[in-house]
Amino acid sequence: MLHEFTLSRDKAMINFTLKYCDTKQKLLSSYGFKRVVEAFIQKIKKDDPIIYDHYIKSFKLDEDLVESLIESFKLLTVFKIEEVIEVDNKYSAFFADKDLFIELIDLLIQFWKNLERYSIVRNSSLGDGLQNVRFIQANDLFNDLVLTTARRITETVNGFEQRVYRQKTVGATASLTLNDVNWNCPIEYKGLSAIPFISTVVIRPPFITYTKRNTRDGIFQEHHQNPLENIVLNEDDWFVFPAKVGIMLTFVYFHKDFMAHGIGLSNLFELAKESEYIGKKPDIIYVFGYPDGHEEKRTFYYKDKKNDILIGYANYCDDIDYFGYMKKMLLTLHNVKQIEFNRLPIHGAMVNIVLKNGNESNIIIMGDSGAGKSESLEAFRSLNENYIRHMRVIFDDMGFLNKEADGSIKGYGTEIGAFVRIDDLDPAYAYEQLDRGIYTNPDKINARVTIPISTYEIISKGYKVDIMLYANNYEDVEQKIVFHDDLAKAIGIFEDGARKAKGTTTEKGLVKSYFANPFGPVQERAETEVLVRQYFKDMKDNGVQIGEIHTSLAIDGRSKDGPREAAEELFSLINS
Repeated sequence: MLHEFTLSRDKAMINFTLKYCDTKQKLLSSYGFKRVVEAFIQKIKKDDPIIYDHYIKSFKLDEDLVESLIESFKLLTVFKIEEVIEVDNKYSAFFADKDLFIELIDLLIQFWKNLERYSIVRNSSLGDGLQNVRFIQANDLFNDLVLTTARRITETVNGFEQRVYRQKTVGATASLTLNDVNWNCPIEYKGLSAIPFISTVVIRPPFITYTKRNTRDGIFQEHHQNPLENIVLNEDDWFVFPAKVGIMLTFVYFHKDFMAHGIGLSNLFELAKESEYIGKKPDIIYVFGYPDGHEEKRTFYYKDKKNDILIGYANYCDDIDYFGYMKKMLLTLHNVKQIEFNRLPIHGAMVNIVLKNGNESNIIIMGDSGAGKSESLEAFRSLNENYIRHMRVIFDDMGFLNKEADGSIKGYGTEIGAFVRIDDLDPAYAYEQLDRGIYTNPDKINARVTIPISTYEIISKGYKVDIMLYANNYEDVEQKIVFHDDLAKAIGIFEDGARKAKGTTTEKGLVKSYFANPFGPVQERAETEVLVRQYFKDMKDNGVQIGEIHTSLAIDGRSKDGPREAAEELFSLINS
C-alpha cells in the first residue's frame, strides 16, 4: 500500500508506515481525516439535508465547509468557543445552534464508526516479536487518540466534562503487519511477486461487517485457460494471506475492497509462519477480486500441471462479496488436490468425543449445506454437561479421509474455525463469541459468524473413524440413528447427497449433489466414485459403523429439537 490513507467502498485503510498520528493536531491535519470529512459531508448532503442546508448557507461551497469544519475542530482542542470565534468570525456559524453542532459531531463519529477501518504496517524485512507488540500498542494509542480528540471537541462545545465515559473502538477494527517476501515464483506468476504477505493480524472485537450478498450460488467449474498467466497485480490494492488449508500451502491474494473476507480468513484457516512459505512454492493460489472488465461473476479453477499449482479465480464484482465465495473456493481447490493424492474429501463435521463414563468415539456427520452438520455439533456442545467429559472438533465443514500405513482410516480437518449461521447457535454461545467472532450481516437472513473452534495441531493429527453418518434433514422419524449393514445401500445414500435446502444458498426444496459435496467430488466425480468404494469398504472392514442421523433440521418447528434428540440418541448408543 503506497498511500497513507484510502477510502473506498466504505473501507478506510490507514498506512501507519507512511503516516502515524500521535497528537490531536497531527490527526486533524492529516490527509486521511480530510478525506473522511469530505465523504461525510457528501453523505449528509444526501441523507441529512436539513443539517447540510443549515451550514452550507454560511459556507456556500462544500470545500469551504470541509475546510472550516476541520479548522474549527483544531481550534476547539485548544481554545474555548469564544476564543475560536475571535480567531475568525466565520466559525460562529457552528456555534449559533450548539445542539445542532453536537449532532453534526455525533453524526461524523458515527459515520467513521460505520466504516470498516484497517491499519497496516509494511516492513521491508521480517519483523520480530517486539515489533508486533509495538504495532499492537500503536493501534491502542491511535484508538485512544481518536477517542480523546472527539471527547475534547464535544466537551469544549458543551462547556462541561462528560460524567459517563464509554471506551469505544474508534480506531482500526482490524490491523495487519505486512512483509515483502521472496517465494519460489514460477515465471507465469511474476506479476504476483510484489504483493506483500500478511504476517500478523490484530482484531478489535466485536468485528461486524456488511456485505453486498449474503448467500452463495452455484459451483466452481474447471477452466482450461490459466486466468493468472501474465497478469500484474497493483501492490497498492492487494494483499496475500498465506494460509494452511488442511495440509495445503495456499496463497490467497485478495483485493483491498474485499478486506473483510481477507480478515475473515484469520478466524478460519491457520496463518502460515514465514519459514513455511519463504522460498517455497504453494500448492494453491487463489486470486479474489481481480478487475477483469467483466460485470458478471466469474469464479473457476485451473490446473497448472506444469508448475503443479491449483489456481482459483474470482473476478471483481458485487456478486462475490460474500465470505462463502472465499471459503468454498478454497475448500474446492483443497479437495481437488486431495483427490489427486487418493484421499477422500468429506463435506461434514467430525468430532472426537470422550464421555463421562470413559467411552471414546470419533464421529463423522456428512451432509451438504443446511443438512445439520454444525447444528449437530451445537447440540453436542449444549449436552456437554450431561454426557461429555471432553469434545474436540476435528472439522466443522470440510475434512478428508486418508488410508494410513496400518490400513486404518483416519479423518483430518481443513479449518481451525467455523463459518456458521448465528440463528443455529444457542443464543448464550453466540453472545460468548463477541470477543473473538467476525460477524457478517448480523441482522439479515443467513446472518453468519466466523469463529475459531480448534487448533491446527488437532485438525492435522488424524483421528481413526469409528462412526460415519449421513445427515438426513428432511425426514422426521422416531429412530434418529440408523446403521446400514448393506454397504451398497449405504454408499447409495451418501452418494445421492439428498437434503432439503435451508436458505444458505439460492437453492430451494429437496435437492441433491453428488456425495453431498459440490466442492471437488462433483467436479472430479469419476475419480471420487472409485475412492468412495475403496474407503467405504475399508471402513466396513475396520469395523466402522455406517448409517444415517436424522437431524430434522428442515422440518418446520424442529430445527432446534431435531438435532438435540438425534445427539441424545447417538450418545446413548456410544454409552451402551
